[in-house]
This record gives sequence, structure tokens and C-alpha cells, in this order.
Amino acid sequence: MKKFIIPLFLLISGAMFSQVAVGASPENNNRWTFGGGIGVGFGSNNYFNLSAAPRVGYRLTDDLEGGLLGSVSWQKSNSYSSTMFGVGPFLNYYIARTFYVSANYQHYFINYKDKFYDFKAKADEDALYLGGGYMQRIGNNSYLQLGLMYNVLWKENSSIFSSGLVPNIGFVVGL
Repeated sequence: MKKFIIPLFLLISGAMFSQVAVGASPENNNRWTFGGGIGVGFGSNNYFNLSAAPRVGYRLTDDLEGGLLGSVSWQKSNSYSSTMFGVGPFLNYYIARTFYVSANYQHYFINYKDKFYDFKAKADEDALYLGGGYMQRIGNNSYLQLGLMYNVLWKENSSIFSSGLVPNIGFVVGL
């Protein structure tokens, strides 16, 4: 049995290592990045919020990444429910893989239902978030991102959002 397993192991190992280019690190072979964030919230009046924000990016240079960001959010309480979808491009610049500066544009599609007044509404809203934050390595090429963004298109009396300031926590794999 050993005569069969050892040559098989060597053959499989040789095939796996032959895929790695000599002199190149594995991080540099693939320029695609993936990540995002998820969130859950609870509050008074049976308030519940579930959100997800997946992202896919491409490293244009070692420190500059561009890509597409999506978001989906479901909110429900005793008095209302809403669903919100968002999509748009983003651009991140990384400083020594410790800090980042970010810009992203999102176009949101919102469906809202007021249970108390039996009122339904649909709306769209644009957001341009500018900001940055701190990155903590959590693996070989994986990072936890903690940041703060500000929506420069936010208007106090006409926005569906309560504030233009948005804290964010997420992760990215592939840097």
C-alpha cells in the first residue's frame, strides 16, 4: 500500500506546486478581491434590520482598487417595513496596508410600507460616500476594515437616511 500512496502523493504535490510561478508571490497572481459586510439590528416596537453588502474589486495597482459594491437591507417594525437595494462603483486607495481612503457611489431603490396609515411608497436616492479607515490583517491576504464615510449628497430634509455620516465594518480578501 505504501508503494501506491507515496508515488500518488508525490504526483499530486508536483501537480499542485507546478501551478505557482517561480519568483512570484501568490498574492500577486490574482488581482481580484472579494468581501463586504453584514449587519443585524434590533430595537423598540419589534424593530428588526438585516443587511448585507457584498463587493468585488480588482487591484489596478498594488495600492489602488476599483470595483462594484452592492447592498440590500430589510427593515421591519410594528409600524412599517422597507426593503432597500443599492449598487454602484467604488475606489479604494491603501496606505501601507494599514489605512485606506475610499470613495463609492450608490444608487438606492427603496420600497416602503407604513402599516399604520396603509401607505406604500417607492423611491430612489443617490449617495456619494467619501471617507476612510483602518485595516487589520486577519489572514495571509485578508483584512478587517473599520472606517467612517460621509455621504456628500445627503440633504437633511429630503433624504431617506437620518444622517450623512456612516460607520462601516467589513472585510476584504485578495489584497
